[in-house]
Amino acid sequence: MGAHPRDRIEMSQKERDTLKVLHGVLAGERSQAEAARLLRRSVRHVRRLQRRLEAQGDGALVHGLRGRPSNRRADPALKAAVLKAYRQDYPDFGPTLACEKLAQRGLAVGAETLRRWLLAAGLWQRRRRREPHRSRRPRRACFGELVQIDASIHDWLEGRGDEVVLIGMIDDATGRVLARFYPAGTTAAHMDLLGRWLRRHGRPLALYSDRHSIFEPQDKGKLSPGAETQFGRACRELDVELIRAHSPQAKGRVERLFGTAQDRWVKELRLAGARTLAEANRLLPRLLRDHNRRFARPAAEARDAHRALGPGHRLEAVLSVQEGRAVSNDYVIRYRNRFYQLLPPALPGLRGGRVVIEERLDGKRAVRYGQAYLKYREVPQARRRGGSAPKPPEFSASAADASGGKKSPAPEGGAGPAGMQPSGGRSGRTPALPYPPAGAAEHSAKGPWRPPQNHPWRRRFKRQK
Repeated sequence: MGAHPRDRIEMSQKERDTLKVLHGVLAGERSQAEAARLLRRSVRHVRRLQRRLEAQGDGALVHGLRGRPSNRRADPALKAAVLKAYRQDYPDFGPTLACEKLAQRGLAVGAETLRRWLLAAGLWQRRRRREPHRSRRPRRACFGELVQIDASIHDWLEGRGDEVVLIGMIDDATGRVLARFYPAGTTAAHMDLLGRWLRRHGRPLALYSDRHSIFEPQDKGKLSPGAETQFGRACRELDVELIRAHSPQAKGRVERLFGTAQDRWVKELRLAGARTLAEANRLLPRLLRDHNRRFARPAAEARDAHRALGPGHRLEAVLSVQEGRAVSNDYVIRYRNRFYQLLPPALPGLRGGRVVIEERLDGKRAVRYGQAYLKYREVPQARRRGGSAPKPPEFSASAADASGGKKSPAPEGGAGPAGMQPSGGRSGRTPALPYPPAGAAEHSAKGPWRPPQNHPWRRRFKRQK
């Protein structure tokens, strides 16, 4: 016959394990020291448990408060009053806010205690914080409606030669890919690939990128509102919307493209024995054709959303790094610590105005004022030790910017040549006039200055008495 229900003892798994070890001690099959080692207790505690088992039986291992209310439980009257007040006045309050309001009424209770009471009474439901569900964004309908662009830094040549970076563009609707290897993922490299896409397909409606500083203006890692990067300016002039993703998963198509390329193209480059950037780019067209043939798909709609390049879209100018400079009174600009003389004709408003310097992808440089391109020549600067000759303050870009393009007042004693200032014993040269003037002798180079023998620096230090 089975044991009577009243003879059953509810024990946890830990208590059952302890009981099994102690039964061996009671039966003489195991020593107290061995039981202490197995239970990770002291021998004295094992001896205490053994005496309790001999006196009370197996129930001696069960905690004495098992099944009884806690000695530290809250007053039942307080619990009833709290739940009544919550039902009447705070039915939609969270436990933390309700705890604050109840404390103002003299019903002090902890927030976690109140949460447990509310859960047990069915007045509150646990709100689990789950990660947001992500679903794959549906493709755009037309070819050219959205193009994703990104760069992949990877050991593409497996250490055989040059370090290269793959920059890729993939159409969202069709999965058609255009990519190229570059020495680094710079602004110029992204502009070069964008120019190849524009010449081949036209202007897409939007570009989808990450939040790299090439696409998003930043100042010491922080977003600069109102600013614009060189790539962003180029997209604005091309009337292409630049969308910046908030996570890598948002631009998953180009990320999956790089995953496929890092598996397949690395092996193809290895089989071809590519070691340099030029060899990798020579192999790339074949890899792109094979990839587009295997993985590209027709768009949902047959029409092409690309727009043709207009006569005002000069790609060599749009896809360039542009910087503004102020023009001095004698039509001189300063750029990268060099001076350039703007040649005639002198356009209206040019003196004291601002020009745009274009550093183009082919290495050429152009100076533009409005829509007109200006001719220029570099002003040679004399070389001498101790730094360059002093320059009038009006020829610095910062001074020209601060003046707002206003003419400086003429010096006393009559108007002098444009750009000349009283020298005060110094050379009154301008950037258009080399220093020293043509035909004059160079200043003799001076060696390091040494103090004379009687100079105070040479005297020995004497401690004051």
